[in-house]
Amino acid sequence: MLTVYSEDHRLHHARAELAGGLLVPAYEKPERADFVLARVKDVDLGPVVAPEDFGLAPVQRVHDAQFLRFLETSWQEWAAEGYEGDAIPIVWPSRGMQQRVPEAIDAKLGYYAMAAETAITSGTWQAARSSANVALSAQRQVQEGAQAAFALCRPPGHHAASDLYGGYCFLNNAAIAAQAFLDGGAGRVAILDVDFHHGNGTQAIFYGRDDVLFASLHGDPREAFPNFLGYADETGEGEGEGRNANYPLPPGTPFDAWSEALAAACRRIDDYGPDALVVSLGVDTFENDPISFFKLKSDDFTSYGEAIGRLGRPTLFVLEGGYAVEEIGLNAVNVLTGFLEA
Repeated sequence: MLTVYSEDHRLHHARAELAGGLLVPAYEKPERADFVLARVKDVDLGPVVAPEDFGLAPVQRVHDAQFLRFLETSWQEWAAEGYEGDAIPIVWPSRGMQQRVPEAIDAKLGYYAMAAETAITSGTWQAARSSANVALSAQRQVQEGAQAAFALCRPPGHHAASDLYGGYCFLNNAAIAAQAFLDGGAGRVAILDVDFHHGNGTQAIFYGRDDVLFASLHGDPREAFPNFLGYADETGEGEGEGRNANYPLPPGTPFDAWSEALAAACRRIDDYGPDALVVSLGVDTFENDPISFFKLKSDDFTSYGEAIGRLGRPTLFVLEGGYAVEEIGLNAVNVLTGFLEA
């Protein structure tokens, strides 16, 4: 299986994030990609190549133009104010307030952010653009006939909506790739999100459409980030009614219960009959992940990779979360090798 990877991910390296009332070392850090890449090479998964540059056109098919301009210029605006730390929002347009884009960068951050844990740094825009190019380059391989490819994306993307960032995500790599499949001739695309956290951004982007089926297994939003989306009664709207399937699961969920939800999601995907499958591959379902509460073991990732492989669809894997850093490579690559063994 081909892996697409870029060293540009190192350009985004937050000094800290807000958690539990403290600024703590960021969970989403460059070492995550390092461990995954090392494991890809250790098991000889296949060639590792650098991404092509697709420009902004495929990104603009998914994201709002004004939002993209904000991401491109926010660090410069922040630095121009003389601030010394990373750019972190502190105010939001809450219920009852005007939903207008302000001029002050402090407030503009809050307008476009969904949460306060995600910092913007001097290299964030370039890293996020490169991450999207990684996804698009791997997508092209699948579109041109490869059975599967792995986009080793960092920063991740599934929390980013058309005009929102947060949850460590800036550009929605999986959504950009899914749209690229459609623009390349696919009639239908399915997105399977196996990250512990609900892919709220991906859901929001495709919620009213019938050409993309979104299925997500995740921590119950009553208990887990992003908290305000991901309930089972969110099934799509308009033309997208029935094209959104959420499987929220409680704290302590073991693999047997998780795999039952996966089987249900796979049946939905099979019934839908997509021309391509995009997997938002988060491995923060691991039992020792520091910010999640499922109980999957490393061998379980191989098992569910096999289940995805049995769908028999051209498949793009896009790396999302996973914060037990020393095990992220083992767990992510176990999914890929399981897929290949199916």
